[in-house]
Amino acid sequence: MNSIQYIALALCTVSIFGGCNAQLSATFYDSTCPNVSSVARGILVQARQTDVRIGAKIIRLHFHDCMVNGCDASLLLDDAEGIDSEKDEPPNTTIDGYSVLDDIKTAVENVCPGVVSCADIVALAAQISVSLDGGPTNPWEVQFGRRDSTTANSTGTIAIPSPFDDFATVRRKFTDVGLDATDMVALSGNCI
Repeated sequence: MNSIQYIALALCTVSIFGGCNAQLSATFYDSTCPNVSSVARGILVQARQTDVRIGAKIIRLHFHDCMVNGCDASLLLDDAEGIDSEKDEPPNTTIDGYSVLDDIKTAVENVCPGVVSCADIVALAAQISVSLDGGPTNPWEVQFGRRDSTTANSTGTIAIPSPFDDFATVRRKFTDVGLDATDMVALSGNCI
């Protein structure tokens, strides 16, 4: 995937899934954690020094999270009592980047304990990744205020397009979540 495809993927993901039925605002953390973006950027810059593909991994993780019940960080949940993790399902078993998101969350918690949701960190990390991977410096304004899911939907992962799905199935999966053919092409990159 090249930087243009990253940008298209990230922009479509945010514009389509960004709201997740919440009241979002670009200024949500202005008074409670004004430096959340700079903290996240610092961790991502470090991560890129050892993994040049971390941006693509974070954007893909964000897309997979948003395809199942919206952008709620449910993909980050591990198996626990009452939780069947989405991580263990076939579309997500090749997802990587969790440790970088953990590092961002830890760093953010150190400066703003208990304030920033994991769902917002995933969205912010995707936006920063676009600019670090050669896209626009400010590809879009991240809207904050997402709430983290306390449950996972492992069976809902069937909504994520698979490289083994035929064209009709991929198109239906995008249509099912309100996305059109243009969105499908942008988000699928060169997979179709």
